[in-house]
Amino acid sequence: MLRSLYSGISGLRAHQTMLDVTGNNIANVNTAGFKASSTQFQDTLSQMTQGATGPQAETGGSNPAQIGLGVRVAGVSTNFAQGSSQSTGRATDMMISGDGFFVTSKGGQQLFTRAGAFSPDASGQLVSPDGGILQGWSAVAGVVNAGGPVGDITVNGNTLVPAKATTSATMDGNLPSDAPVPTTLQRVVKVFDSNGAERNLTIDFSKTATGWDVAAKNGAAVSNITLTQQPDGVLVASGPLSVGGVDVDLSKASGFAGVASLAISGQNGAAAGKLQSYTLGNDGSVIGSFSNGVKQVLAKIALAKFTNPSGLEKAGGSSYVATANSGGVQLGGAGDAGIGSLTGGSLEMSNVDLSQEFTNLIVAQRGFQANARIITTSDEVLQELGSLKR
Repeated sequence: MLRSLYSGISGLRAHQTMLDVTGNNIANVNTAGFKASSTQFQDTLSQMTQGATGPQAETGGSNPAQIGLGVRVAGVSTNFAQGSSQSTGRATDMMISGDGFFVTSKGGQQLFTRAGAFSPDASGQLVSPDGGILQGWSAVAGVVNAGGPVGDITVNGNTLVPAKATTSATMDGNLPSDAPVPTTLQRVVKVFDSNGAERNLTIDFSKTATGWDVAAKNGAAVSNITLTQQPDGVLVASGPLSVGGVDVDLSKASGFAGVASLAISGQNGAAAGKLQSYTLGNDGSVIGSFSNGVKQVLAKIALAKFTNPSGLEKAGGSSYVATANSGGVQLGGAGDAGIGSLTGGSLEMSNVDLSQEFTNLIVAQRGFQANARIITTSDEVLQELGSLKR
């Protein structure tokens, strides 16, 4: 039989594969995190009809004569170029700007994906649309150990941040040096004990001829000091003001004329708080906002990178698994070298270029037609051979 028949068949098969790959790319033009693939062709083994000979004394050398036996698909490579960003406004939608992958766990298998459309399930776990659980490091008292093993990221709505007893309070502003004696100013700040119980810390300032008398009351505890007025507006305290375990810092108080602006600028205690919402930081930290006003890190998202991402194997659901040629998985956080950064409220769209894919469709179609012509032409030649004998 004619070799051209089999060359034509191999061409049909190769261009059919190209059509399949191109069709899959076009079908996934709106799939978040999808990476387009391309088909690479390679000629097959050629049949040697005449070997090469070297030049002789009176005869020149000759080149080898070979007849090709067709084409085959050498490989289907994945293009991991960055896709465009689409803003969604959902706090749990995430986009990687860089070469990293999200790590998920499904059925005990570790998977990797660029699709960042996650949402909480009934257990508070962040999961992908197909049920893969997002992996990372959970925080303990707001501290993340990024060197430990990764696990499921869970955001429980019943998470509580413990109460913190007030140990210090700060006052800032001015006490008027020209206030008449006996002017009295009172400032009140809410403080907390170790159980989160709230009470008032009251501080009274009474004007004297030399400055101010300060009387602080915290429950049953009472403390008194004096502030001596200096000509340059500085108030010198007779000692530290500490009452009921709370140290009151008056170092920022001044004593200029005409302004009465002294106020409590802060205290470091808090009642127990329940998780109300959470946001995503650019470093992959999941930051919870609690009912007591405290913001605390709940977990940190793990990202993976590979020496050869093209060696990853597609596992469906916009996910990949590691192979022997992808290299070992290297875990890290957003911002680490070679991984990239995270953007919340956005998704990475497919990197399929429709203009290129439609061009590939034309090329594949014409290639398929040309190889079909090879077969029909070879068939006509065989028919002519058969008609030699009538």
